[in-house]
Amino acid sequence: MEHNEQPAHPARPPDGHEAHDGHDDIRVRERIRAGDREAFGALFDRYAASVHSHACRLTGDLSAAEDVMSETFLAAWRTREQVDPEGGSLRPWLLGIATNKARNHRRGVGRRLAFLARQPKPKETEDFADVSAERLDHQRELAAVRAVLDRLRQPEREVLAL
Repeated sequence: MEHNEQPAHPARPPDGHEAHDGHDDIRVRERIRAGDREAFGALFDRYAASVHSHACRLTGDLSAAEDVMSETFLAAWRTREQVDPEGGSLRPWLLGIATNKARNHRRGVGRRLAFLARQPKPKETEDFADVSAERLDHQRELAAVRAVLDRLRQPEREVLAL
């Protein structure tokens, strides 16, 4: 590539966040408020990494952070009409939603753990393999006893039957 050529893809900061001063958000606010999916997709592309990083810090769990990020953008889509038509970056709005979603997640985990702690302990169940092995042993013993009885004469069997 010659020195005067532009790279095919613009350079991005190493943390995955694009450099924005918030002016781009001002231009897309009305489109987002109107339900423009393309504008909302651009918002997602711009802030998903930032929201995910924030959610990771709050939850300490990558899987939970992915859930929080998804819930954040779903909530943002559902409440898009509440976005102030004039203002700066939408990042603080999204991070605020993510913070609330992470808190809800923590409370949900706490409720599930408390619920599980209140449940009765499951009864011990016998291992099916052990039960089957024991049954086979009894069948072998019974077959051995029958084989011995079959070798006895009739009067000897009658004595044992009494």
